[in-house]
Amino acid sequence: QLQASGGGLVQAGGSLRLSCAASGRTFSDNLMAWFRQVPGKDREFVAGISWSGRNTYFADSVKGRFTISRDNARNTMYLQTNSLKPEDTAAYYCAASRVGDTVYYAHENTYDYWGQGTLVTVSS
Repeated sequence: QLQASGGGLVQAGGSLRLSCAASGRTFSDNLMAWFRQVPGKDREFVAGISWSGRNTYFADSVKGRFTISRDNARNTMYLQTNSLKPEDTAAYYCAASRVGDTVYYAHENTYDYWGQGTLVTVSS
């Protein structure tokens, strides 16, 4: 129901725009987020956006470099990644919650729907 895309290979300092398209149902009333995972490590929160787009949340490691947005008419969420660093290399996953917003936006357990990962590789 969630399809992530837009990953690829980019040099350090470059940019990528990730997309998460929903199908089969609408997520316009739902908190959505991006997480990432490196093999052998736990999945970590990257960014989140409330159902209306009014509230956005970022991990400290990406604050000021990544932006998150959504287009509810298109049932799609985006992650614009700028000034990429080698440590941003990971599989990026999009997720949607059953709630519209919550203080627990960074917790994996908040999210009930997950897309497959899209791989971002940043070379130095």
